[in-house]
Amino acid sequence: MTGKLYGVGLGPGDPELVTVKAARLISEADVVAFHSARHGKSVAKTIAAPYFRSRNDPNPQIMEQLVYPVTTEYTDDYQGEIDAFYEEAAGKLAAHLDAGRDVVVLAAGDPFFYGSYMHMHKRLADRYEWEVVPGVTSVSGASAVLGTPLVERDEVLTILPGTLPPAELAARLADTDCAAILKLGRTFGNVREALETAGRLDGAWYVERATTGRQKMAPLADVDPATVPYFSIAVLPSQSRPAKPKGEVVVIGLGPGDRAWLTPEARQELEAADELVGYSTYLNRVPERPGQKRHSSHNQVESERAAFALDLARKGSRVAVVSSGDPGVFAMATAVLEVAAESPDVPVRILPGVTAANAVAAKAGAPLGHDYAVISLSDRLKPWDVIAERLEATAKADLVVAIYNPASKARTHQVADMRDLLLKHRGPDTPIVVGRDVGGPEEEIRVLTLGALDPATIDMRCLLIIGSSQTIVTPQGVVFTPRRYPTT
Repeated sequence: MTGKLYGVGLGPGDPELVTVKAARLISEADVVAFHSARHGKSVAKTIAAPYFRSRNDPNPQIMEQLVYPVTTEYTDDYQGEIDAFYEEAAGKLAAHLDAGRDVVVLAAGDPFFYGSYMHMHKRLADRYEWEVVPGVTSVSGASAVLGTPLVERDEVLTILPGTLPPAELAARLADTDCAAILKLGRTFGNVREALETAGRLDGAWYVERATTGRQKMAPLADVDPATVPYFSIAVLPSQSRPAKPKGEVVVIGLGPGDRAWLTPEARQELEAADELVGYSTYLNRVPERPGQKRHSSHNQVESERAAFALDLARKGSRVAVVSSGDPGVFAMATAVLEVAAESPDVPVRILPGVTAANAVAAKAGAPLGHDYAVISLSDRLKPWDVIAERLEATAKADLVVAIYNPASKARTHQVADMRDLLLKHRGPDTPIVVGRDVGGPEEEIRVLTLGALDPATIDMRCLLIIGSSQTIVTPQGVVFTPRRYPTT
């Protein structure tokens, strides 16, 4: 009595996507056959390995390796050599079947979907009992990991091999709703050309090794042809919804310096981001993660940085824009939202961070314990006259004032002008807290008075807190502003 031939589909790569029936047949088979190139590695064997019988089993399985004579190598007679190989391989399997052994031929994906098993089937099915066990195709795997439907309602899906001439590919792509293109690798350049010719490149997605630990996804237009392996696929999904949910921009506050002040939510979003965008000094504070792209720039291109981040998100990336302190306090949140408001097609989220005023206040005590104002002395985006009016208003209102961006190499007069203006309304003994590099390696907290403030000691890394008439400095140097305000 002869054995039975099984063509067993294994799915696109994840061993857990092997069907229950396939797993059972693999473990029960007398002979497990698999194809490989000359290097001996077999994708199908790797997927099926968890279901082989133990080597210590009293009834060990026979492993029949079917080695292709050529794959991508040049040959004068490719088809002749391949046909001869299939005849030889079928002969090996027939010998096992004639001996009464059941033979399982492993097939990545589905056995009848561009699978090697079909060549064995055509040569043996008329002589032996057979059964084909379907598997999840690479097309289904790619659609699943993209998180998008391939087709909906009355749309038409076309499956194409990348080996077709570019002109024929382009014509077929232009005449279908949705498509999947297999057999990439060396054909990728032609496939990209065909998609562009057909006007379909913008909607195309690239998926590499779907469902495996080496899985990659990207807009096809962004893929480097030199990096494309054979086990990849191009997908033009359903046009009734985006190919992939659009990316998003998350603006994240890193806090003033110490990583311990980074919130768990911010840390999680930084790790999950595909791409990081930010001022180089701040970006350098974020640990590097393999596979994550980083885009740094200098500190005076906020709008350009925001536009760049939004464009990355439009292409499907999850983008984190990093900002020191709290991104909503004189930082990147407003810059991103301003640009996003011009074309609100990308979702933007803002994650809070510990701002410099709160960090300096906590180091000094509680100088912000009552009403306070926050003012930036930078006149790069607003005139100094406006800043002076606001300083005078807060001084008259007897508010504690947190001063951001007090001075820089290009701005040298502001601190002195601020001091002189405030002295018109407050006594020279008004307490001041000067925090420099708070949370960083050069952290310094100084408590002094308004009259003793030396502008030459203040730079961009400083934050000042100007006390009110009620702010107290204890003999131990602790600064706080009582919550109660005198009624008379």
